Amino acid sequence: MKSYSYIAQDARHKNVKGVINAENEQEFMQKIKEKGLLVKDYSESASGDAKSLYKFNTKELAFCCRQLSAMLTSGLTLVKAIDILTKEQENEKARAIWQDVYENVQKGESFSSTLEMHSGSFPDFLISMVGAGETSGSLDIIMQRMSDHYAKENKLKNTIKGAMVYPIILLGLCIVIVLFLFIKIMPTFLGMYDDPSTMPFLTKVMQAISDFLIHRWYILLAIVVGIVFAIRYALKVPDFRLKFDRMLIKGPGFGPLITKIYTGRFGRTLSNLYSSGIPMVECLEKASRILGNSYIDQKFEGVIDEVKQGESLSAAITRTEVFEPMFCSVIYVGEEAGALDTILEKTADYYEEESDSAVQRLVSMVEPILIIFMGVIIAMVVIGIYPALYGSFESLENE
Repeated sequence: MKSYSYIAQDARHKNVKGVINAENEQEFMQKIKEKGLLVKDYSESASGDAKSLYKFNTKELAFCCRQLSAMLTSGLTLVKAIDILTKEQENEKARAIWQDVYENVQKGESFSSTLEMHSGSFPDFLISMVGAGETSGSLDIIMQRMSDHYAKENKLKNTIKGAMVYPIILLGLCIVIVLFLFIKIMPTFLGMYDDPSTMPFLTKVMQAISDFLIHRWYILLAIVVGIVFAIRYALKVPDFRLKFDRMLIKGPGFGPLITKIYTGRFGRTLSNLYSSGIPMVECLEKASRILGNSYIDQKFEGVIDEVKQGESLSAAITRTEVFEPMFCSVIYVGEEAGALDTILEKTADYYEEESDSAVQRLVSMVEPILIIFMGVIIAMVVIGIYPALYGSFESLENE
């Protein structure tokens, strides 16, 4: 990951400075284009400094936004609030970033433009919301909304991590048991055969696997590492990533569950953006990007074009066939009632609760698959060594 420091011109012909983290120059220029900026000068650094490389996680963002909201609501100035927040930072890199923000705001720069200078550390969504809060004069309310937003994002991430602990342990146990059976147990029983040619076909297969794991394990390791790197590379190829992201939401079984998670995140984000007075087209652009799904991004290019031409949001979203019909119906009701932000917020609450259930159901689908896999392997090993055991028992009886 490289850091690009830039000087650019925004739509108001005002010079802005910032730092963007990107894999290469092409990705950097794409991010600049998405921000609507015209680059005047930029420089590249392979390593970057501490400030540009540090990225705040959802827990830190929730804390910072909550603290700023509380201090602004109590009557403190923004400069004083940022100064106090800077001193509360335990991480040195985070403190360095907030110190730079404090110094720039103290010089008269807007809060949003200062955050924009550290766009690699702060998400674009937060920067846009801060800009909307400054424009509307409701920065304290925006900070409270952002605190709630990132707190819920952090809760969802923790729910997913917590739910995956047992399947990961189970998967590790499966691998250990399979390796132990083939490396330690199988050779012992295979040695009972006086004539290897008399082995049943399945036993010969088990012997071949056992020999491979004992003597050529490095080939298996190389294959696994190669597959991991191949998948990581393939996901960077636009066409493959598009197909993969489409499979995530269209796949049987897990697709509807992932769609519920996306729906909750999209509804919450769109509600926060729209209620802050940001134009609908910009709301849609930012709300779709926060999902991180290229297939949805592609679909929303059409939605944005249709909305620009005067089409209703509910009709445009329905044609994407991404979200559930109920969600599209709720948007229609919100448009008709003139309370889209309120209805979106309530709907987001519902889908976030559904997201928790969806995560649990996804995990419950993985667990039996792993158990069945382990059972099949153990059964194959037992069937493979049974003739040897049976023959040894007969020999003992004859003696």
